[in-house]
Amino acid sequence: MARRGLDVTLFATGNSTAATRLESVVPVGINEDPALDGEVYSALHTANLFRQAGRFDLIHNNFDWRPLTYAMATSAPPLLTTIHGFSQPQILAAYYACAGRSFYCSISDADRDPGLAYLATTYNGIDPNEFTFVDRPGDYLVFLGRFHPEKGTHLAIEIAKRAGVRLKIAGIQHDEEYFRRQNEPQIDGDRVQFLGSVQREARNELLGGALGLVHMTTRPERFGLTLVEAMACGTPVLGADMGSIPEIVVAGETGYLCKSVDDAVNKVAKLASIERRRCRTHVERNFSLERMIDRYLGAYRDALRLKTPPPASPEQLAWRARDYWDRPMGFTELPRRPRTTVLPPEWPAD
Repeated sequence: MARRGLDVTLFATGNSTAATRLESVVPVGINEDPALDGEVYSALHTANLFRQAGRFDLIHNNFDWRPLTYAMATSAPPLLTTIHGFSQPQILAAYYACAGRSFYCSISDADRDPGLAYLATTYNGIDPNEFTFVDRPGDYLVFLGRFHPEKGTHLAIEIAKRAGVRLKIAGIQHDEEYFRRQNEPQIDGDRVQFLGSVQREARNELLGGALGLVHMTTRPERFGLTLVEAMACGTPVLGADMGSIPEIVVAGETGYLCKSVDDAVNKVAKLASIERRRCRTHVERNFSLERMIDRYLGAYRDALRLKTPPPASPEQLAWRARDYWDRPMGFTELPRRPRTTVLPPEWPAD
């Protein structure tokens, strides 16, 4: 954004590297120092922004729902919130209550809540130059991501074994019990190899050397950055036919969309026939950083022109009155339903 000529202030941790003005209330990320209280510093971080809100023409919020509640105390400047997925149903109440104050962007058309109005879809982008293109298919499949049932690591293992192809899995153990029970017993160091967390060059080499990336999620994917990273290396994707994956993978051209494990097993043999240069070109045209910035600049212009979001439609209001658990997207967590029904407050516009 700064290279495009915008005057940008970044609110982030003190050790962040930015070619812009940096504002910080905490020296490092919460995960870098467990002694830091995330609740305290999240609140201070947000308050630091809104005490300076009058300095800005527009605020772009990537910090989930909490800043929305602060924004309710002021009508300016325009606020744009990118929703990077919904962690659990309850937070929909905050998004609904603040829908008259903040514009919303989704990261895919699939990951939209029918109770909200969206200004734009802004796909995540990568710098393709950070990924080395490999024109020849490898001899193994790869799973890259967090180990959680919704990411389907166990399905990737089953698919690779049934197809008779080696599998390399890499990522962080988001759900340790799931990893220990369903993934670890299958790891033999040969047919199924566990590489731990891989970054930068190791990730690049892993993706580029693969026959294909297996991404058989069990819940609708919100975006799926590893799909884009794999295709940037020329590696096609074997993905579940749901959520955002059909928006990212061009069936038969940059990978295959699969209805089931059986379907995926049958399509493994077809991966080598995918023209890998087409995968790379698809990323460069649609999922680069520059394309992401183009999309955001368009959303900024619309937000500045409109200043405030439009009133909710009757259809959106009807969805807001329904059970929050009854939604098409995949939540990270599904806690128990409350025994009471609480509708989001309807505050009048300023």
